[in-house]
Amino acid sequence: MIDRIKAFFHREMAPPADDAGGGPGPEELRIAACALLLEVANADDFFSAGERRHLRALVRRHFGLKREAADELIVLAEDERRGSVDLWGFTNLIRAHYSTGQKLVLAEAMWGIVLADGELATREDYIMRKISHLIGLESGYLAEARKRLESAGTGGDRTR
Repeated sequence: MIDRIKAFFHREMAPPADDAGGGPGPEELRIAACALLLEVANADDFFSAGERRHLRALVRRHFGLKREAADELIVLAEDERRGSVDLWGFTNLIRAHYSTGQKLVLAEAMWGIVLADGELATREDYIMRKISHLIGLESGYLAEARKRLESAGTGGDRTR
């Protein structure tokens, strides 16, 4: 398992040579963001085929990854999510290293996953508000992200 993670990072997510900072690398932030997307996808205890397709397309587009790399990132993020006792590790990385604009884009992506099956379960709404609070995104921004997504016509299962 560790070798697979290392190989993925070296192959697809190696940071630029001039990035010698002590903070998290882009791979850790990608896994954290992807884990949060998976959390909202699983919030209603049913990860539909439409949600799964939407997530795969979103990860490919958002992170600029090829299909295989996106699939591997999703598997790694799911392993991390399942092995985590809470969301703090993921949300703390996002809170500390994403700008407000990046958090807003992530919120839009999460809304896209939530609305991909055409329904909004109570648990999905709750987890959206919880994650938004934990990443430091004000509730007005969360509502704005949802409204922007819905007005663009990308809510529901239309984004396959």
